[in-house]
Amino acid sequence: MDYRKLGRTGLKVSELCLGCMAFGPGIGFMKGISAPERRAFKILDRAVDRGINFLDTADIYQGGISEEIVGRWLTRRKNRDAIVLATKMRGRTGDGPNDEGLSRKHVMAACEASLRRLRTDFIDLYQVHWPDPKVPIEETAGQMSRFVEEGKIRAAGVSNYSSDQMDSFARGGRLSTAQPPYNLFERGIDKDILPYCRDKGIVLLTYGALCRGLLSGRMKPDTEFAGDDLRKWDPKFQEPRYGHYLDAVNRLDAYAKERHGKTVMALAVRWILDRGVEVALWGGRHPSQLDAVEEAMGWSLSEEAFQDIGLILAESIPDPVGPEFMAPPARP
Repeated sequence: MDYRKLGRTGLKVSELCLGCMAFGPGIGFMKGISAPERRAFKILDRAVDRGINFLDTADIYQGGISEEIVGRWLTRRKNRDAIVLATKMRGRTGDGPNDEGLSRKHVMAACEASLRRLRTDFIDLYQVHWPDPKVPIEETAGQMSRFVEEGKIRAAGVSNYSSDQMDSFARGGRLSTAQPPYNLFERGIDKDILPYCRDKGIVLLTYGALCRGLLSGRMKPDTEFAGDDLRKWDPKFQEPRYGHYLDAVNRLDAYAKERHGKTVMALAVRWILDRGVEVALWGGRHPSQLDAVEEAMGWSLSEEAFQDIGLILAESIPDPVGPEFMAPPARP
């Protein structure tokens, strides 16, 4: 495992970060694709064994249960100082009309709640999950800066922000990281956010490396998604696009095996890290899924490989679509 600097924090993090969204009983769209606590503990243990020292969760994941599970695991392992802990907040404190937003009041309440659930005195990387157009970004950023001064967090980051929104955040406080979606099928950040972060020295911590399982190599034309599974609403999983994306996966898998002796899963992760992204999130619902980590390490893609992959994508997917469907509904 390689380790990279987390901006100007002085921290070094594994270039793969364990995404903990699946930890919990399976609430809402996570029903059927979650990892109960006992299995989550095994996933966390396996991640550490593979050299991963960076964990990412959020207060919205399974209603805060993901954070609670991570907190109990940290208490059991007694290894808080060895782990770089990241979480995200939505600024929701209840179900009332004034119980949501990124005002100073809600940000303060959200941070205290996450600290309590995570059973820690500080959060290494505290991120704003989605922007709130009804609250000045500078107000949110200012409170995040106060958290740094108070020692409650070590660094502030954002997720799903545009470059203009990151500019506004930086006017209110120091911005260390950005967490946008990024994978072989969702490359929107190439145009703006990736070069912006390079120019500003903002660390990229990207999510969705396997595009909700599409790039795992395990999806089939007859794969069914039950209940509230997010993929029932993802345009990529609807025909005729689904067939196009599966064709791309099959061709990428054949290319990865022939040219690199790797699986499409390893190719997908390596592609992200070789594009200039410092850290890629790697989620898991079973400990065995962490075994593939080593296959993505210790090699790199050439410029010729990038061109070959680009050609496969262009030929296989005539009507690509991004991750825009995941954005939360506008706050009333």
